[in-house]
Order: sequence, then structure tokens, then C-alpha cells
Amino acid sequence: MADKVTLKQKAAVEALGAFLLVFIGGGAIITSSYFFPASSSQLLIVALAHGIALAIAVSIAMNISGGHINPAVTISMLVTKRIKPGDAAVYIISQVIGAVIGAAALLAFPAQVGAMSNWGVLSVNPMVSTVGAIAIEALITFILVLAVFGTAVDKRAPKIAGFGIGLALMIDILVAGPYTGAAANPARALGPEIATLNFANWYVYWIGPIIGAVIAALLYEYLVIRRK
Repeated sequence: MADKVTLKQKAAVEALGAFLLVFIGGGAIITSSYFFPASSSQLLIVALAHGIALAIAVSIAMNISGGHINPAVTISMLVTKRIKPGDAAVYIISQVIGAVIGAAALLAFPAQVGAMSNWGVLSVNPMVSTVGAIAIEALITFILVLAVFGTAVDKRAPKIAGFGIGLALMIDILVAGPYTGAAANPARALGPEIATLNFANWYVYWIGPIIGAVIAALLYEYLVIRRK
């Protein structure tokens, strides 16, 4: 009989996954901002880094914790009764801790490099209103969580969860990166904010992703999985 996975082990891989996402994704922002300033390739570099990092993180954690790596995903599992409230709280705390550690590790980069991109802290484009930014984050998280349910939750899905979810994040960033940074993940945004004590527009990256995640989860759960 296989050993039972404990909540501590689940929390550990959730934290590790968030660390990888923030360190690799944030590192790509910092490095590309310095070496490829005002370059059209910068957005592609950042999108690829985040997508691949998330694909790796989900693949690592999938068989242990389910590979949430995102408070919005955990909340989507909570509203569809796929995780207990207490476990969900532990997941979210672990994800934030991992994200903070990942962001803190980025501070080891040379100051002149990190300062150009504010150490990977996401920001809302001045052209976008607060409501617009929340809507954008909701929409891209809706896409991400649909990918989660379609590739990882649905028992009929092909075994491509990490790949599919990573691709969803990559296209999210390609579409919305210039406007909100395309977090689609509250922990991804909060980690660098805590590490740098810069909390501008923090609420955008919680309200938007949670709304998008809940809508996507409920639609997929009740219109696709449970529909007869």
C-alpha cells in the first residue's frame, strides 16, 4: 500500500511550486528588462519563463498536493468541494510563503539589474483603470482555471496537466502582460510585494483572480463534469 501523503508534504510542495514560479518568472522579468529593454522579445521571454516554470511546478506537485500553486486555484477547488476549508487555508499560506521566499531570492541579483524592473513587482498600466485591471485579471484567471479543470480535475482528461496549465499562463501573459503584468495568481503578485514592501494595487491581484477562478470552476463543475 502506498504511503499516505500528509498535509505537511502537500504544503511543502505547494510552497516549492510557488517559489519556482516567482523566482523563475520574476527572474525573467528582471533579466529581460535589463538586457532587452524596450524589446519586443521581452514579453515572449517573460511569458515562456512563467509558462515553463508553472508547468514544472504543477508536474512536481500534481501527485502530492494536486498542483494548485495558486490561491485562486485553491479557492476554485474549495467552492467545488474538492478540498476542505482547513486544508485550503494551509495551501494558501504555503503558496504565499513560497512566493515570498522566491521573491526574496531575487534580491540577490545586482541592484542595478533588479531596480530597472522593480524586482519583478507587477504593476497596472496607467492606461488601465482599477476596474479594468480587475476585469483583465479575472478573465485571464478564468482561462487558467478552465485549463486546470480541463486537464487536471476532469477524470476524462489526457495526462497533460502541467503542460496545458503552463501554456494557459503563457498565453495569458502574452495577451495581458502589458496591462496588468498578468498575475492570474494572488501569491505570484504578493510575494514580490512583501519582499520589496511595495503594495500598490495589491487588491487587483486578489479580487480579479478569485472572481475569475470561482466562475470558471463553477461553470466547468456544473456544466461539464456533472452535466448528464
